[in-house]
Amino acid sequence: MAETLRDLLIQRAARLQERPALTAPDWNTLSYTQLRNRVEGVALGLLGQATPPTAIHSATGTPWDWLAELAAAASGVPWDPTGQPLPMDLLGGPGFNDEAGRGPYHAREQVVDASTPFAAGLAQGELMARLRRLNVRLGWDHTTEVKLPLDRLAEPTVRAALWCALYAGAHAVLRPSTPWDGQPFAGLWEGDLPNPLPLDIG
Repeated sequence: MAETLRDLLIQRAARLQERPALTAPDWNTLSYTQLRNRVEGVALGLLGQATPPTAIHSATGTPWDWLAELAAAASGVPWDPTGQPLPMDLLGGPGFNDEAGRGPYHAREQVVDASTPFAAGLAQGELMARLRRLNVRLGWDHTTEVKLPLDRLAEPTVRAALWCALYAGAHAVLRPSTPWDGQPFAGLWEGDLPNPLPLDIG
């Protein structure tokens, strides 16, 4: 069983392979294998920098923001809205898939563990535990398709739903102006998950 967010990404890609992971405008549909490859391309760029940042965020308003968050977690770099913005050239540009980051990225396998910070005050292991609890209530699995508003990607509940989709092995579909009720996911970041949990989320 995955204990870290890094393990979660790797295990979902290994188990689900060609099943759909993410659909977004201009990207069509990425399989779980393709999602992992694209995330790790961002991670290699991140860790290939001469001085990798100690905390990052990305707010481009595009699906790259979600991949950047995954890459940060896989690299053991905290996600922080006040941290260093991820350079645009790492998001599919010249810095993407930087070979200089390959060694450092693989070395992180030995240091990223359940105690590694995901964000301020929230370790990867604790977030995994919350995702397990929430997934039991949601009942999502690899047959689930979750429609999410791309134009609200930075909102905490949308980010929470994306993590839930990854945890469940579900198919996340990002489209502009998709109707959204984020109430079921409101407590993920604070650990205050509602009970009972409403399940009618479209």
